[in-house]
Amino acid sequence: MRNKLSLAVYLALATPALAEKPMTVWRDPDCGCCDAYVDYLRSENFEVHVIDDRDFVNRSVAAGVPERGMGCHLAEIDGYTLSGLIPADIIRRLLHERPAVTGITLPGMPANAPGMASKKTGSLRIFSFGPDGPAVYSDE
Repeated sequence: MRNKLSLAVYLALATPALAEKPMTVWRDPDCGCCDAYVDYLRSENFEVHVIDDRDFVNRSVAAGVPERGMGCHLAEIDGYTLSGLIPADIIRRLLHERPAVTGITLPGMPANAPGMASKKTGSLRIFSFGPDGPAVYSDE
């Protein structure tokens, strides 16, 4: 029993973490928080492809992001649209739950969001959007 447990621990430590689904991020090339957010996502094992796009606002509107709910960049992962500095655990929750929404957004650039702060403090209100309109998705 002890050898099996030792082998299980060894394999868990020796096996690299599985990468998350690939994600594309459209962002303004002059935005430093977007660079920090992409670094954060990569540290959370997301495979991120970055596209410089100074017109991501129009791209966001075309993707269905409510104008009053827009974040500082746009992303796509596994059929969902993401707007803003959404924490990795919320993205994983979205991909696990698979709700019938177009996507989720964290409006603006909250000071305690990934890419803005080194550590999340307080709560972040994240909204879903889609055919049924906007709704609170997470208030963590």
